[in-house]
Amino acid sequence: MKNKKTDQTRRSFLKGMAAIPLVTFAGYQTAAQAGAHGIMLSVDDPTAKALGYVETSAVAGKNCANCNLYTGTEGETSGPCAIFPGKAVTAAGYCNSWIPKM
Repeated sequence: MKNKKTDQTRRSFLKGMAAIPLVTFAGYQTAAQAGAHGIMLSVDDPTAKALGYVETSAVAGKNCANCNLYTGTEGETSGPCAIFPGKAVTAAGYCNSWIPKM
């Protein structure tokens, strides 16, 4: 004869275990949708500091939007940069790695 308490506990445990992959996947979806270009780069980031990254360029005619390393879509205010993987930079920004778009 089965013990109802044990059966209910086991059933609750298995239901909880089945939900773990769903919760994990839902969290992944949320992170992926949170920023198609990743987290915005902070000027306090060590790599950003080392490369002199600023969010608004003070150098005439040079900004992230017209840099060859910037892979953001034209017209957007931010996008990905090859120098800062997983992070987005402002299109109006600038760093010392600027290379003119070809």
